[in-house]
Amino acid sequence: MSLSVCMEKKLDNFILQVSFESERGTVGVLGPSGCGKSMTLKCIAGVEKPDRGRIVLNGRILFDSEKGIDLKPQQRKVGYLFQQYALFPNMTVEENILCGLQGEGEKRKRQEKLQEYLEKMDLVAERKKYPGEISGGQQQRTALARMLAGAPELLLLDEPFSALDSHLRLRMQVEMKTLLKEVGKEAVFVSHSRDEIYRMSEQLAIMEQGKVCGFGDTRRMFDKPHNKTCAELTGCKNIAEGKKAGTHCVEVPAWNMRFETDTEVPEEPFYLGIRAHSFDCNQNENRTNVKITGCMEEPFEMIYTFRYQDMPGETPDIWWRIPKKDRLPAGTGGSEWTAKKEVCLGVAPNQIMLFPA
Repeated sequence: MSLSVCMEKKLDNFILQVSFESERGTVGVLGPSGCGKSMTLKCIAGVEKPDRGRIVLNGRILFDSEKGIDLKPQQRKVGYLFQQYALFPNMTVEENILCGLQGEGEKRKRQEKLQEYLEKMDLVAERKKYPGEISGGQQQRTALARMLAGAPELLLLDEPFSALDSHLRLRMQVEMKTLLKEVGKEAVFVSHSRDEIYRMSEQLAIMEQGKVCGFGDTRRMFDKPHNKTCAELTGCKNIAEGKKAGTHCVEVPAWNMRFETDTEVPEEPFYLGIRAHSFDCNQNENRTNVKITGCMEEPFEMIYTFRYQDMPGETPDIWWRIPKKDRLPAGTGGSEWTAKKEVCLGVAPNQIMLFPA
């Protein structure tokens, strides 16, 4: 897939300014609600029209404001999966899928392809049922089959798992990723969930307030965020302003700490970020005593908050996540942290992220 998007559209609260190019794989678009993710998909699909710009798919111009090109949605060869799937409620599963096969002239071929999609999506037993009679996962597979039946060059997936119960989401993500590989289709996948984005996409565009603030390989974007916004939206809880204290040494006044880094420290203003999973009781580098200030239990992890010695009072506590099996010794009264208010924590130099202010 070759997709180039460079467009601008005025919205109520901000101007949507999106620019990225992708030559391979599924592109994830991550950002908070209302940042312009869904509008970006609608512009690519032709449901909405940008004020200006250019959108090119596999060498075909879908939209070009200067040349006056604006292909209709049905001409773009783009499949769009809406958040709520947009199935026709008064049509059965097979009738919904047949809507995507209207371009197939021969009735025999339509029926052959219908059967193919019913089998591929494991919907044979549900073919005569209506959307209200099947599960959320089956509705999603029906919508996918209808979309794929139109032989799109690109799939646009708008929060495809948001309507599913939590226990179904992970299973459907695995199924979706496998399906995309099987049918040889690539996609632009929108979500506000960093976990979904990480699992589903090879490339990542991070959006905030209508703008793409970072684009690149998904794993790389999580490991080395481009800036503070990218770090926050990929889940980094511990971010503070840094000052150069040496070629590979950073001072963090807000934490009253210095850290050795494996990357060269820049001269220009920058932020330092440390992910909550990066702190380690067994790490000898950047190691010091900390005071545990709070604790919260999750199904498989423990979240602790702590403070370095003599941290300024206005500075927020620092987050630390560990597997539940490594939890701190429990104290009296059911507290997980009162028995051991101080622990010694370190963080490896290669786990310290630096990004421009």
